[in-house]
Amino acid sequence: MIENRNYLQKYAMHFGTYMGAYWIFKFILFPLGFTIPFLSFLYLSLTLGVPFLGYHYAKTYRNKVCGGVISFAHACLFTLFMYMFASLLVAVAHYIYFQFIDHGFVLNEYSKLVDEASKILQRTDEEKEFIRNVIDTARTLTPVDFTMQFLSWDVIVGSLLAIPTGLFVMKRGNRAETPNITPQP
Repeated sequence: MIENRNYLQKYAMHFGTYMGAYWIFKFILFPLGFTIPFLSFLYLSLTLGVPFLGYHYAKTYRNKVCGGVISFAHACLFTLFMYMFASLLVAVAHYIYFQFIDHGFVLNEYSKLVDEASKILQRTDEEKEFIRNVIDTARTLTPVDFTMQFLSWDVIVGSLLAIPTGLFVMKRGNRAETPNITPQP
């Protein structure tokens, strides 16, 4: 069967919406993980599940839309678009969180973690000062800055994940389906 590229964007948006909802649920667990350690573990577990979910959606696209046959480039493009649309959706949640809900909570929690780690690891004064400067610089970032950082990170990681996903999902057509054109003597 010939690959159907006409539905690429439509289904990438469709599955990207599902992936984006998954990422939003996962992101809700991120700040909660500072107060409830199990939720932090759950957040990390769900993060490790992202490539497997992406593979599942790309395989479903291949089997349902493309008739079981998809090239590497087509699979990579579908996966890249899917991650891009998911990134755009979760960027809205990131902005809403950092603009209206966070009020510096995440940075304060990271600051506490750094202080505790500095005591345990017995860092030098220069190292402590450097870490303080990094946290103080992060405090100057606006919610839009945080959102753009997360969006950039999601698109870059999605681009990198598209390559192995495309390799695993690609499937060539059977030779039995192509007619034999060799001349008969």
